[in-house]
Amino acid sequence: MKMFPLLSQSYSRCLPLILTALLGAAAAPPAGAAPKTGKAALDYTGEYVNFGQWSEVGAFLDEMVAKHGFERAALEELLSKVRYVDSAIELIRPAPPGKPKNWRAYSERFIEPVRINAGVAFWNQHQDALARAESVYGVPAEIIVGIIGVETVYGRNTGRFRVLDALTTLAFSYPESPNRAARMAFFRAELESALLFARHSGVDPLSLLGSYAGAVGLPQFMPSSIMKFALDFDGDGQIDLRASPADAIGSVANFLVRHGWQREPGRALAYPVTVSPNRAWEGYIGQGLEAKYREDELLAAGVAPRAPLPQDTLFGLVDLQNGSEPTEYWLGTRNFFAITQYNRSYFYAMSVVELGRAVRLSRGAR
Repeated sequence: MKMFPLLSQSYSRCLPLILTALLGAAAAPPAGAAPKTGKAALDYTGEYVNFGQWSEVGAFLDEMVAKHGFERAALEELLSKVRYVDSAIELIRPAPPGKPKNWRAYSERFIEPVRINAGVAFWNQHQDALARAESVYGVPAEIIVGIIGVETVYGRNTGRFRVLDALTTLAFSYPESPNRAARMAFFRAELESALLFARHSGVDPLSLLGSYAGAVGLPQFMPSSIMKFALDFDGDGQIDLRASPADAIGSVANFLVRHGWQREPGRALAYPVTVSPNRAWEGYIGQGLEAKYREDELLAAGVAPRAPLPQDTLFGLVDLQNGSEPTEYWLGTRNFFAITQYNRSYFYAMSVVELGRAVRLSRGAR
């Protein structure tokens, strides 16, 4: 039985290298990251729960045995050491209903002096890798810098949760929400990937460290994303998203290209617009994370660009709500929506764009 039947043969050969992304084996982790020994204090105190007695967990173990040939007794022994992480539940819990969204309050968490200054230092230190990623993939350095800055402040905050604790907790005890079943299925799939990673590399699954949601390294890739999109961009023969900024840079660029990014040098990702009082444009809001409308369609619906738009380009109408203040409206391009595949949020994508631009301008002014 092939361990990773969905992977190409060449990619399967590099899976031992991918595991270093989870373990940080190549070098000392960046500031704020847990040492690869796993001996640093964790970000939580896990609570013992006998997951093995949960019927849903039992069904998952049965599937791992049948699908991947795991030994049931070994999985049960492993689960006896996994801890329930209440803090992961609290951190991932949806915001209370009715709380107004506020783009400006959200963006101020990311477009601020500490993160901008750290971004300038990161760009200066890794400008060769950023330039190479831009040349190879067509993703501007400022977008890669924006993503890594929003995700982990350039490696300072990569997380110290045991990945298995976080994923097991969220896979089987996700908080109540309208999409609870889908989210639990997502985390079960990530738990499956984490167990496969560990078996393939022969390491203790409990040594894998990451965020409260199980994401790893400077770019915060989930285990399945490491398998699909991570790259050895520094050419040292291994993939290490925790200790190799170059690997993180190349992997982010590869992720975006694999999610629809197209080479469009010098073109903005989003364009500010005004909307007419007749509200005919409302039907274009919330129509999926993609650019699929022509300029003439949007103009006819009362969307008015504040500056000329590029020709022969499709757009999506983006609303950035500001609490009690007026909503901002933008037209996002296909590259803007490629960023939303990293995190399915207009706020996130616009924060990436604005942080990257702020870092570029600050760097150029020095």
